[in-house]
Amino acid sequence: MTGIKKADIGIFGGSGFYSFFKKAEEYKIDTPYGSPSDTIVIGVIEGRRVAFMPRHGRNHTIPPHMINYRANIYAMKKLGVKRIFGPCVSGSLQPHVKPGHFVVCDQFVDRTRGRVDTFYDGPKTIHIAMGEPYCPELRRIVIESAKELGIECHPRGTVVVIQGPRFSTKAESRWFSEQGWEVINMTQYPEMYLARELEMCYVNISLITDYDAGLEGYPEIKPVTIGEIVKVFKENNEKVRELLLKAISKVPDRRSCACGHALKGAAVN
Repeated sequence: MTGIKKADIGIFGGSGFYSFFKKAEEYKIDTPYGSPSDTIVIGVIEGRRVAFMPRHGRNHTIPPHMINYRANIYAMKKLGVKRIFGPCVSGSLQPHVKPGHFVVCDQFVDRTRGRVDTFYDGPKTIHIAMGEPYCPELRRIVIESAKELGIECHPRGTVVVIQGPRFSTKAESRWFSEQGWEVINMTQYPEMYLARELEMCYVNISLITDYDAGLEGYPEIKPVTIGEIVKVFKENNEKVRELLLKAISKVPDRRSCACGHALKGAAVN
């Protein structure tokens, strides 16, 4: 870590976020868990030092089930990051959550399998409380920022995280929709949970680009295609950027949430 300037805020996102910084430094971070998805770029946004990493690699070469989530999160922690913004492209499971809308999720359902999802493999045993998985302080800031910018934003929602890289079948999509869940994504778990294990704040910002496998009872709604995802993302990428800039400017110096004390009482003695 010699010579590396630390950061307080981290962002995981797509390669388009490199444009955040007018001037930045790039660092390769080693971790005990292997290599992160890419180097980390650190720059200044609204007077705050911010670290950015593309979770799929800068050329989108790492599929969601192959991301080294532990290395990514640990690298951010190693840099001193305490708060993480996790914008991601997602699908909608409900008709009122439309492509181009944003959802600041407050719950998740894990439907992944085989992903390494903890830093605590023993002998120390840790059980982290997950009743409220996302940082309430950061969620409030993002919701307020979206309102000020006039962005169509749903202030809560449940994201179901699927394994990927395939999309859902119609039967799966119907099941998820019938549960009342709003958002579907492939990367939220274990990314956000690992952040909590290291006592970091995490907020999800889901940009809705599609309707998954379509919605039953809405024949006019077509199943997801990569072409449609890319189209909607490009149309709304500037909104994501504006929202993050606004939210980062509102982040207080001190944390008032419980995320920084997640390990208190979580160890089995």
